[in-house]
Amino acid sequence: MNTEEAALIICVGIAAYAAVRILLEKNTLRKLPFLNVLSFAVAGSIALLLPHPLSIIAAAAYFIGSTLESNAIASTYAGGIREE
Repeated sequence: MNTEEAALIICVGIAAYAAVRILLEKNTLRKLPFLNVLSFAVAGSIALLLPHPLSIIAAAAYFIGSTLESNAIASTYAGGIREE
C-alpha cells in the first residue's frame, strides 16, 4: 500500500464516520459540523482518486461550493441578515 492509497482510505473512513453521525444526530445544528467534515473528505477523495491535474480544480470547486453552502445553512439557522 502506498501513501496515496493510505490517504484515500483515511479520507473515506472520515467521510463514512461523518455520514453516520449526520444520519444518527437528531439536532440539525449539531449535524452541520459533520456536514462540513464530510465535504472536506469528499474534496480530498476527489483529488486523490483522479490522477489528472484538472482533478485539483474539480476538488477545489467542490470544496468552495460546499463551504458556501454550509455557511448559507448556518447563517439561515443563526437568523440570517438582520435589518434594523
